[in-house]
Order: sequence, then C-alpha cells, then structure tokens
Amino acid sequence: MIGDLHTAALVGRDGSIDWLCLPDFDSPACFAALLDTSEAGRWLLAPAGAQRCTRRRYRPGTLVLDTEWDTPTGRARVVDLMPPREEHSTVVRIVEGLSGSVAMRTELVLRFDYGHVVPWVRRAPGGIRAIAGPDAVYLATPVPLRGEHFRTLGEFTVTAGETVPFVLTRAPSHRPRPDGVEAAAACQATQEFWDRWSARSLATGPHREAVQRSLITLKALTYAPTGGIVAAATTSLPEQLGGPRNWDYRYCWLRDATLTLQAMLAAGYTEEAAAWREWLLRAVAGDPAELQIMYGIDGRRRLPETTLPWLGGYERSSPVRIGNAAAGQLQLDVWGEVLDGLALTRTTALGPKEEAWDIQTALMDHLEGAWRTPDNGLWEVRGPRQHFTHSKVMAWVAADRMAAGVRRSGLPGPVERWEALRDTIHADVLRHAFDAERNTFVQAYGSAALDAALLLIPRTGFLPPDDPRVVGTVEAIERELTEDGFVLRYHTGRTDDGLPGGEGVFLACSFWLVDALHGTGRRDRAVALFERLLRLRNDVGLLSEQWDPRTRRHLGNTPQAFSHFSLVNSALQLHHGRAHRSDAAIPSRGPAPVSPGSAG
Repeated sequence: MIGDLHTAALVGRDGSIDWLCLPDFDSPACFAALLDTSEAGRWLLAPAGAQRCTRRRYRPGTLVLDTEWDTPTGRARVVDLMPPREEHSTVVRIVEGLSGSVAMRTELVLRFDYGHVVPWVRRAPGGIRAIAGPDAVYLATPVPLRGEHFRTLGEFTVTAGETVPFVLTRAPSHRPRPDGVEAAAACQATQEFWDRWSARSLATGPHREAVQRSLITLKALTYAPTGGIVAAATTSLPEQLGGPRNWDYRYCWLRDATLTLQAMLAAGYTEEAAAWREWLLRAVAGDPAELQIMYGIDGRRRLPETTLPWLGGYERSSPVRIGNAAAGQLQLDVWGEVLDGLALTRTTALGPKEEAWDIQTALMDHLEGAWRTPDNGLWEVRGPRQHFTHSKVMAWVAADRMAAGVRRSGLPGPVERWEALRDTIHADVLRHAFDAERNTFVQAYGSAALDAALLLIPRTGFLPPDDPRVVGTVEAIERELTEDGFVLRYHTGRTDDGLPGGEGVFLACSFWLVDALHGTGRRDRAVALFERLLRLRNDVGLLSEQWDPRTRRHLGNTPQAFSHFSLVNSALQLHHGRAHRSDAAIPSRGPAPVSPGSAG
C-alpha cells in the first residue's frame, strides 16, 4: 500500500498498481484490476517480460516503497509513493537503474467508475490527459507513449545511475490542469514527512519495528480532513475464495474506537487520537436511537449497498459490492464501544471534553431502555437477531464507564441508577450466557456455540483474567474454535449468519487470544502465538482481515486496520508485562517489573 492520507493504492509484486480510488478512499476506483482483469484498470511499470519482483521493501519508517528486479542484463528499481495530499492526488513512480541496463515497459489502463468507463485519452505536454465525466487524470513522463487498444503503452531502457520519472495526477475535469510535480522533490518531501511522523513514536520493545509498521499503516488508512480511519483500503476481497462473503470496508466503524485510541495513545500519537475522537463525536451526534455501527469517512450515514455486475471479483469471488448494508443493522455493542473509548480519553493525555459528556449521557439514556433487545452482534450476521453475549457485556461496559465518569471524574449523572443497571446486566449475563457444564461462556443466550468475542471479557473488566469462568472460556476457544492454532470468529456451520460457505481465521481474534493467554498467566504461549502471527504478515509487513491455514493465503480486505490495531496493542502489552483493560492507557515507555509468567 501507498497512500496520501486521503486514499491509497495497492501495488503488486509484478509492479502493477491494481487498486486505486480517486480522489478519496470511498470514491470509485480508476484501477480495479484487483477485482477483475487488467481491463478493469491498472498501471504496470516493470522490466519487459518480468513477472514477480526479486525483492521489495518500504524505506524504514516511511510509506515509500522500493521494488527491485534482477534481470540477465542488469538491476532496476521502481520507487512508488503518494505525496501527502495538498490539493490533488498524485502517484509518483521513479525508475532507477542500479546496474547494467534493463528494458522496461509501462502499461497504463485507466478505467473510471470501477472499470466501467473508458476515458478519452489525448496527448498533452510531456505526456497524456484522460477525461471522462467529472474525472481528469494527467500522466507526465519523458518516456514516449502510444495508444493501443484503449491502453497507453511505453518502452524504454534504464541504465545504471539513470532515473526515469512518472507522475500521475488526478483533478476535477472542469478545473485547469494542476501545476506539475517534480518527481525527485516529491519523493524527498514524502520521505521526510514519514521520517518526522515515525520519529514521534514512543513505542519500544523487541517488536518495535513491527509495531511501527502497523502504526504507519493505520496512519495511511486515516482520512486526514476528518480524522476518520477506514477499516481497510479495499472492497470485496473475499473471506472465502469463490464465495459471496465480500464486503466494502472503506468506511469507519465505531467498534474500532477503543482499539484505535489505545494503540495511538500508547505510541504517543495524541494528535491522531484527538482527531479520531473528534470524528467520533461528530459522527454519533444526533438522536442516540439512530446510532449506526459505521459511517462514511466524512461522517455521512447513508451507505447504500449495491453490486457491480461487470466486475468478476477477485479470483471469481462475486458479487463485488460497494456500500455496506450492515450500516443499518442493530448492534448494541457499539454503544459500549463508544462510551468505552471516550472513557479512555478522559484518563489520558487527551483529558475530558465537556460537550462529549452530554453526548455520552444521551447514548446511555437510550441504552438503558434498549439493552435487552436482541441484535445482529459485532460480526454483523445477516441471520436472525439474537441476545449476543458480547453485546450484553458491552452494555455492562457502557454502564460501568458512565458510573466511573461520575465517581472518578466528578461528572454529573444518576450514578446510583447506572450502577444498579451495571449490576443487573452483569447478573443477567452470568445467568444466561454461561454454560456451567462446559465451564465456558457461549455466543448467545440459549446457544451452545462459541464466539471469539468472548475473549474480550477480561479486557473489558467484566471479570478478572484469572476468574475460573474466563480461564474455562479461553480453554474452550483454544480447543473448539481454532484452526492451526489461530482463532475463528465463530463456526459458520453452527451460527446462522445468513450466508453460505465458510471463511478463514480472523487475525484480530488471534491477537485477542494472545491477550487472553497473557492475562491468564500463560505468557510463554502468548509470546509464541504472537510471533506466529507476525510471520503471517506479507513481505512488507501488512496484514489482511483473515488467513487461510490450508492454502496459507490472506483473505478479506487489506490492509485491515482491525488486524493492525490488535497487533500494536498485543505487542505493547507483552512488552510492558501487563494485560491492560480497554479503559486504561498502555504505558508509552519501559516494561513494568514483573516476574516471568505473571499476569500483571
């Protein structure tokens, strides 16, 4: 992934940009080959006849990507980057000759509106101009270009010490052509931006490099104008190859709030945490009964789900969807997630925000009357609503955090009523969601199924990590809900989620197991699982939503913020020797003194 804090592009090992939405994350794609063929749009830049690159890496601490090929005649590098946005979105690609001489080729296939619209392409000074409807894209390069079968092609040779730049810029078609960008200067400025950003990190420990790469990824998934963080840069990458579990993740989920805040604050990124809190408060403002689980990057509420029948899908996994109907689901846990996240900010460097308490009180007032309602649960099942255990636990979290706001922070509110509600929900969950014979909590009231979200019970503070019921639940999930040691969200054959087929293991849930093992005193096993998870990252340190242990491939949208938030929090908790509650800040520096194996 490369990005400019408004949108992001995905670059393949073959040197092709196969996914890019312009001008923003949730705009229509102009390169959509990821979900079809090259006819849906891509930009290839690689040695002639080459397939996969020899090696590639991000420059340390940055989002500048170096991709290298060793060929029989020499070595060449392609540098890919997107300068942080000022006005227009720009992709810079620089070919560098490293040794000998290398014959290179470029193939630009622009297809606006997710591969649906072929633009009108004309020559322009120093390159070409492509226009269709509201979109105009300009490519500037010294390489001679020609049109062939609605593609723009070019061949050239790069020798040792030589550089050949390509600069692609998007602008509204009714506006004048933007000023040109000098490729080398843009590369230098982009590197300096990311160097400065990474230098602010307070993350320490043996896994600092992996943590920082995840933090950079999360920053790159941030929509700078609003502070919102998208769940992933893509839509419709399948959770099961060839299946229909294909969703649009280019939106902001409220459920990510606490994980986002905990990760950013622990690493010292208070500005990003504050921007996310502001996005959160703007998004949830209004009638508490109309709270959604997700919003657009600008906070908009309507995210209608449609399909794009002209795209065949990633490896024929269809349908390809844009928008997300889950925005209209009832998921009661999000009230708790929002109140948990805002409680965290009260006790950290961000401090309390006066108007935030009014919104929190309104959310709590609504939840008091709604918590007994069955819902769709955090996994957004499209089957019948149930009394999901996690949803009830998060209702308990909401009441607990609001009561704490009064008791500990001196904020106004009916504390006795909230504490009574907290105790009522706690008793209700213990009565209806715990299977005493199996010594485990279950997915939903009256169900025998397990759910990875049960691993979050100690993280919320609902029960302490060493409670026998928590230990029994962790053991049951290890025994019954794992594949190759990694955690499934739930068994798709035992939970009616309204969809056929199955899916891979969910990477965030496996990090939750790391935290649960650590919290129950099994640190060695927690570290071993964490290090296995690190080995699942791709060659440049990115994680998707899921992993298929059988084919050893990533599944689902990528890169996935939920996976990277969870990586950061697990790494820092392991380093500091303590399992931290979701409403407690993880220290920025220095491990706490603990004995080996201690739960802290």
